[in-house]
Amino acid sequence: MAKKKNQKAEKTTSKKTAVETLEIPVSVKKILQNVRPTPTIENGLTNEEKIEQITTKFTEIMEILGLDLEDDSLNQTPHRVAKMYVNEVFSGLDPKKFPKMTVIDNKMKYDQMIVVQKISCLSFCEHHFLPIDGFATVAYIPNEKVIGLSKINRIVQYFGRRPQVQERLTKQIADSLQYILGTEHVAVHINAKHYCVVMRGIEDTTSITGTADLRGHFKSRQETREEFLHHCRS
Repeated sequence: MAKKKNQKAEKTTSKKTAVETLEIPVSVKKILQNVRPTPTIENGLTNEEKIEQITTKFTEIMEILGLDLEDDSLNQTPHRVAKMYVNEVFSGLDPKKFPKMTVIDNKMKYDQMIVVQKISCLSFCEHHFLPIDGFATVAYIPNEKVIGLSKINRIVQYFGRRPQVQERLTKQIADSLQYILGTEHVAVHINAKHYCVVMRGIEDTTSITGTADLRGHFKSRQETREEFLHHCRS
């Protein structure tokens, strides 16, 4: 019986290791090398190990707060939080989760602005681990490549799924698009509500933070800049 259990455990471990050690595509490595980094360290933990350790630590936090972990509404909360952190709200820390990019040759020779408005932009403030909730407007002027429109939304989502400051998030989106598309003419604008401002400190429920990164013609040509900012306001 013990031998069978050991064999089963070895199979499970082998399966997990195979999943955890999937190679990061070279194309993704190159993209991320050209994006300003989020402050991280390599701790060597698998996702399963991260979930296990966060569950333990969050249990301690809840106990310190005086919450009753025997209660049926609370006893699974540490594990739920751990899974949420690793698999969902901070999944952008995992390079293997970077979305597959689809670009096509600009055979149509399109040389005007392409704009995607009102992209849902959700993130977490790295100072207080409270939500950032807003919208992004992203634009570019193609050179030799154009990108599938949903990929822009996925890039915003990927970099949002990290502990962030809004300024870095804005830059990371612009960095990745500039590299992927091979064009310097990229613009990103984000308007967002920060719940570290809403729920603590000043407790201001109405203020919105705006950030922008304008590059190429979006920065140097007044008419291009004004057209983009018009899209941001509309």
